[in-house]
Amino acid sequence: MEAKSFLLSFSSNPTKTPSVGSHSRPSLSIPSQKWSSCKTHFDLKLVSQRGVPRRGFLCINRAENGGFADEGGGSGDGPRRKNLAVFVSGGGSNFRSIHEAAVRRAIHGHIAVLVTDKPGCGGAAYARDNGIPVIMFPKSSSSPDGLSAADLVTALRRLDIDFLLLAGYLKLIPVELVRAYPRSVVNIHPSLLPAFGGKGYYGLKVHKAVIASGARYSGPTIHFVDEHYDTGRILAQKVVPVLPNDTAEELATRVLHEEHQLYVQVTAALCEERVVWREDGVPLIRSKENPNDYS
Repeated sequence: MEAKSFLLSFSSNPTKTPSVGSHSRPSLSIPSQKWSSCKTHFDLKLVSQRGVPRRGFLCINRAENGGFADEGGGSGDGPRRKNLAVFVSGGGSNFRSIHEAAVRRAIHGHIAVLVTDKPGCGGAAYARDNGIPVIMFPKSSSSPDGLSAADLVTALRRLDIDFLLLAGYLKLIPVELVRAYPRSVVNIHPSLLPAFGGKGYYGLKVHKAVIASGARYSGPTIHFVDEHYDTGRILAQKVVPVLPNDTAEELATRVLHEEHQLYVQVTAALCEERVVWREDGVPLIRSKENPNDYS
């Protein structure tokens, strides 16, 4: 693995924009759509496979990456497009679904960066192939090029990230990140939480446990992330039947199909600012067609 440094630049006097959630972030000052000139204020280590061509500076025209041309405040008739960071540890099929939705403008957002603990995974390869910067996290004795939790928070703030989407990321999110992005970190889990969740419940282990329990239904859950595994507030779920002769692989395939659709729908709701919170702390999604309906 070969770590390469890309230069991320920002204006020394960034303009202020409204923040999403309770955390504030500096906004980028963009002299032109081409970002023809840059002042270097921050050095962000990104991961690249040996032999993969260097893509140059990170200060590129984002219209080339998912059609993200209305950086800044958007068109003025709705919320600005949101910047997303996706976390993966494996193939990243949900990451791919979200990226494809962003490219076709099905969501009002842009994937600004991929974060991974496994730089050789399929999700990281897909990101590099599509011009999406890759950050390695966490830093460890086996991954000295990874960022620390504090440096990751700094990097995400520099990228003006609005939401963090965990899509098959198997590491526990550090408390520094949860506190830096309150109500802005979500995860997808392949069971109907709170059942079959927690440390050790991932991948086929979840589906094997569901089948062994005799449960008649399963399905994906998207929830906000807190300081523990799979205990944050539930935002959305989709139910699928558990068939009498199901194998773990068959159930996993059926659940994953629903995951791809549900995560895109939830990401769209987040980017369109349609997630609201009840007084008791339960998050709800306001219908796009009828603002008086919630799910």
